[in-house]
Amino acid sequence: MSFSVPEPRIGRKITVQFMGDWGVANLHRICGWLMAEMRWRSAAGSRFATWSGTGGTEALQAVIEGVVDAAFFVPAGFAKTAFEGKGLLPAGQANRLRAIGTFPQDDRLVIAIDAKLGIRSLADFLAKKPAIAIALAFDDGDNMVGYATNRLLDAAGLSRATIRAWGGSFIEGEGPWDTIPLATEGKTDAVIFEAVMTPYWRDLLEKRDMTFIPIDDAVLGKLEHDYGWARGVVPADRFKGLTAPFETLDFSDFLLACRDDLDDDIAYLMAWCGCETRAVIERQYKHLPPKDSSLTYPLVPAKIAKSSIPLHPGAERYYREAGLIGS
Repeated sequence: MSFSVPEPRIGRKITVQFMGDWGVANLHRICGWLMAEMRWRSAAGSRFATWSGTGGTEALQAVIEGVVDAAFFVPAGFAKTAFEGKGLLPAGQANRLRAIGTFPQDDRLVIAIDAKLGIRSLADFLAKKPAIAIALAFDDGDNMVGYATNRLLDAAGLSRATIRAWGGSFIEGEGPWDTIPLATEGKTDAVIFEAVMTPYWRDLLEKRDMTFIPIDDAVLGKLEHDYGWARGVVPADRFKGLTAPFETLDFSDFLLACRDDLDDDIAYLMAWCGCETRAVIERQYKHLPPKDSSLTYPLVPAKIAKSSIPLHPGAERYYREAGLIGS
């Protein structure tokens, strides 16, 4: 195997702890790949482990508190919100966060409403005041889907209190597996969630005709101003029944975060493995078209090197040596 930068080795025994997801999804899989590649390039007796997590603020707090050495946070762009003190974590907590790299997942937060209700815009929603049940994620301070959903609704003048005043209601879930199926099974007439590439959305659209609601420019502008959140486009071929692309909130990418005092050689090795051995993890997703893969392949090293928060110096050194960022 050829490498763009010589293969690094750590000659002492190290212990590295990651935090991934619940244990059955993409973040744990990526942690497993990185642990294996790092173990083979570390001294005998080195130990590696992955803690279960959710990919939300719990991951950032675990890094800050030194519970783990590195953790995945989703979506990657929201880490900037925490780092700049605009929410998510108490002021001053996040300034020790650093990034190893950003791993790609092309995702959006979307609102889908049963087409029979005739709601095609946020303005329609406000005008018709439908007394409907909505499936969404809970906002517990950790779940980023719920956190983003509530702030999007507030920015649109559609707070939970407002919708309840019309007779609307909410059923909450944690992930796409227990939230989107609520609409599929007819328990709700609307769903607000991400994970747009998963089969849960395809299952829903096979059973029900849903209208996807574009998010107004003013609403997206407010979220960008208040939290630094980017907008994203859902292409016309993303969902069955779409005839045109539409704008909504971007929910892309997995950020691998660490603390500023992580050993430089460990951070360097993490970044090196993430780029130089990327074919190993890509093979685990190639049974899916890139558009429908939960890890968007091929992984592009120049994109891995980009981050919404400052890079760890060890990771930054690798990216410079590889010519992925400027000197």
